[in-house]
Amino acid sequence: MTLPVLLAGRPWPLGAHWDGEGVNFALFSAHADRVELCLWAGEALRATALPACTDQVWHGYLPGAGPGLAYAFRVHGPVGPGHRFDPACLLVDPYARELAGDFFHGQAHSSARGLRARVVDPAFDWGDDAPPGTPLKDSVFYEVHVKGATRLHPGVPEALRGTYAGLAAPPMLEHFRRLGVTAVNLLPVQAFLDEQRLFRMGLANYWGYNTLAFFAPEPRYAARVGGQPVLDEFRSMVRSLHTAGIEVILDVVYNHTAETDEFGPTISFRGIDNASYYRLAPDNPDRYENFSGCGNTFHLGHPRVLQLVMDSLRHWAGEMRVDGFRFDLATALTRDSAFLAALAQDPVLARVKRIAEPWDLGPDGYRLGSFPPGWSEWNDRFRDDVRAFWLTGDAGAGQLAQRLAGSSEVFRHDGRAPSAGVNFVTAHDGFTLRDLVSYREKHNEANGERNRDGNDRNFSCNCGVEGESDDPRIVGRRRGLQRALLATLFAAQGVPMLQGGDELGRTQAGNNNAYCQDNALTWLDWPNADQSLIEFAAGLSALRKRFGQFRRADWLTGAESADGARDVLWWHPDGRQMREPDWNGPPGGTLGMLLSPALDDPEPAALLALFNRAAAAVAFRLPPGAWRQVCDSGAGEPFHRRTREGICAVPEHSVVLLAQDRGQKAEDRNCVQRQVFFASKDADGKGGGRQG
Repeated sequence: MTLPVLLAGRPWPLGAHWDGEGVNFALFSAHADRVELCLWAGEALRATALPACTDQVWHGYLPGAGPGLAYAFRVHGPVGPGHRFDPACLLVDPYARELAGDFFHGQAHSSARGLRARVVDPAFDWGDDAPPGTPLKDSVFYEVHVKGATRLHPGVPEALRGTYAGLAAPPMLEHFRRLGVTAVNLLPVQAFLDEQRLFRMGLANYWGYNTLAFFAPEPRYAARVGGQPVLDEFRSMVRSLHTAGIEVILDVVYNHTAETDEFGPTISFRGIDNASYYRLAPDNPDRYENFSGCGNTFHLGHPRVLQLVMDSLRHWAGEMRVDGFRFDLATALTRDSAFLAALAQDPVLARVKRIAEPWDLGPDGYRLGSFPPGWSEWNDRFRDDVRAFWLTGDAGAGQLAQRLAGSSEVFRHDGRAPSAGVNFVTAHDGFTLRDLVSYREKHNEANGERNRDGNDRNFSCNCGVEGESDDPRIVGRRRGLQRALLATLFAAQGVPMLQGGDELGRTQAGNNNAYCQDNALTWLDWPNADQSLIEFAAGLSALRKRFGQFRRADWLTGAESADGARDVLWWHPDGRQMREPDWNGPPGGTLGMLLSPALDDPEPAALLALFNRAAAAVAFRLPPGAWRQVCDSGAGEPFHRRTREGICAVPEHSVVLLAQDRGQKAEDRNCVQRQVFFASKDADGKGGGRQG
């Protein structure tokens, strides 16, 4: 193959870009001595030096080249501490939009059959696509794996199962709408690799938290029907989800890369400029700082590395039109870097949802509540306290009230709203909802680590039998607890996130770290879906949408408004406001939450949520007036309407939601709260209620 002479081209934009007449190549490397562009024609490989270097960017222009061209780089540089240049390695462009070829562990990455990038045509017909723009307070997130979502779905065409196209197939869109989902939170879809350890055991990195190419969609999730490019299939999925009113949020991994530790493969960043791209150990630059637990930490403190991350985010938000990002181990991104400031001022990223996993494995890595306005955060305190309330008894009414009120002690600062907290009971990392009430211990033997991996602190219970059971009593209790946990999730202030498959009753046989199980253990089990649980989750979502009290834009305070109503009162089964001794005694298992409607609520009804974790029914004395029961999680027909006055018996392990009778006049509704407050004052004249 004879290459045309490379022209100097431009040092921007980084990566390979087609302008209609040729392709410009630009690669940053501060420490390289020489960079070669490697091109394929079939199995033949030809390398030629990039002719120019401007401000540490090596660049060249290839006239006549276009989309579909496969390429890689060879980079020459010094040998010494902190540097890992190896001109024998073919290196993937950090800005690659699409990957081709294969990668095999144990084989030097110098083969003409190895991984390479491919030049793409950025054009795409978006038609009349319009991002839904759902406000955070009105959002319901659904965390799901692209492949696992449809791999076993009988209603999705077989050729589309496990793919981007499959996720946007009509049966999936119908399911999302049925659940009231406003956004799918996709586990990593940026192109990734399987670790060598997993490869040797015959396993795979199913979750995908091992990113190699920050701009390229993972090719193994592409159906490629009709030869459609991977980029276009992904964008078609986004367009279809938008048409259904559903946003797309990506779980992105910028804290580390697939090159792992100092013994890992040299595939891209390490061979291009190791000392710039990674945080190196201060006492030994041949080793990496490992705040990710995956062998290395990406160095966002370097301006060019920060630029790569920002360019990647703009690519996904702009060219791919995704609606938000959940940042894996987000604390690692903020260490000695301007990441938060850069994101805050970026006009392209201003509209997107930003969600932090607010911790990493480095010193002072747990930073829940420390992210600035404009960010939401995964609220693991909600997860742990709600589990501990319902399943172990280690949390009482006080902890439950704090989580129901949006965890204000964590997030209420700097003008942040309750939607700063993303509430969840389960997520990909941990037990499924069904396993949470079926296993006391983790069972991760299939992962090949002698059950040493995964979290030992789960706040789970097995209801008397470890694992599956056909005992009707145990099955019934597990069903009730799952419903109670879901009801608590949807009744709380903040943004609820449902783990995909929990509404189906999916089990992973007690595996709480199934990151390497790309099989029926982790794929959503549609053939055995629990239809009653799906209906229950859908009903809760509908109630949350109907009643604005569950998704307030401001914080619950317990303070009295001008009309005498209070936004929240914490209700005791005896028919009075909770008092200080009630909060400070032994962990109580019953609690009521009385919510007043906001002035702009479409249905101005007071709401009363009653929680009972006891093993027997508890009679709650209701506030004055008639109340319509809108949900009883412990009933065979949980959304059967009935009117209650005076007393409401809340079944064991259950949540009951009641709305004040619509026939009551507004002044009577406010009078209810005034009566409740004054009747329950302590002897010293002070109210005993806990604020939000």
